[in-house]
Amino acid sequence: MALNKTSLEQELQAAFDVESDVEVDPAQARARMAKAIADAVDRFVKSGTVTVSPGIPVSTAGSATAQTGATTGTGTGTIQ
Repeated sequence: MALNKTSLEQELQAAFDVESDVEVDPAQARARMAKAIADAVDRFVKSGTVTVSPGIPVSTAGSATAQTGATTGTGTGTIQ
């Protein structure tokens, strides 16, 4: 899934709106804003899908019917 920039923008706007609609202690407002922004960015980043290109080198061991292995190289990927 592609990252949804519009949703991030809406969440950030909502966080600002909440703080602008009430009288607040500045220190508490900054703490709430920091948390709201961090939560929005966290959801935004985690909403993406990483697609890894094929062709990562692997090393295998075992018989032809019982292979085990692990990657031996670095893959490349993109967030979609």
